[in-house]
Amino acid sequence: MTRGVLLDLAGVIYDGETAIPGGVDAVARLRQAGLAVRFVSNTTRSSKQTVLQHLEALGLTVTKADVFTPAHAAREWLLRNGRAPYLLVHPGLEPDFFELPVRDKRAVIVGDAGEAFTYAVLNDAFRELNAGAELLALATNRAFRDADGALSLDAGPFVTALEYASLKRATVLGKPSPAFFLSALASMNCPPDQAIMVGDDAEADIAGALRAGISSALLVRTGKYQQGDEKRFDPRPTASFADLAAAADWIIARRD
Repeated sequence: MTRGVLLDLAGVIYDGETAIPGGVDAVARLRQAGLAVRFVSNTTRSSKQTVLQHLEALGLTVTKADVFTPAHAAREWLLRNGRAPYLLVHPGLEPDFFELPVRDKRAVIVGDAGEAFTYAVLNDAFRELNAGAELLALATNRAFRDADGALSLDAGPFVTALEYASLKRATVLGKPSPAFFLSALASMNCPPDQAIMVGDDAEADIAGALRAGISSALLVRTGKYQQGDEKRFDPRPTASFADLAAAADWIIARRD
């Protein structure tokens, strides 16, 4: 029995500012079928409020509780562990870290900083790590589909560089961290074996969800999908579909 569905955002619901055809309607149909829906995004260029506004502009009815982002998980981690952030993130994400308590100990937080990834800022982050800061990765995605339609470097390569230089292992807060998936499922009281994940990233979305114990993970051939992704990472997708609309048909038909 399926009770809940986790959906990636970029590449599944929308590409850039444009909704992927059939995606918004697919979300409505999943909800009408009695399924709980949460959105789990590795976006690290936009604040949670900006993400919510974007979804609303596309015609989706969403609340803060429906959307899970790595920045929110990082904020909670900082509060639990008594650390202040050293941010290596895109300016658009900085509002998610406003009004945190002042702490003596720090944590380097790495997201997709885009053009801000320079030698100087990476070296400053390296020195923070050498001075005792923890290393937090909002995501470890290799690449993302950029505005020009081509793939661009995501945060993952830069996290790996800092790990190599500092001899520290990053704590990953977004996908494919099992805790990230399980947090979203807990919010709708849905056990992993009664949930389905839908995403366009065969590594972070699909293999990550299956490793977290989610019963099925569906790969859509939109967004960053590239031919052959179905066989590129293990565990492999439960099934692959042209888009979210087709994946929703499959989920609804098998919900019981």
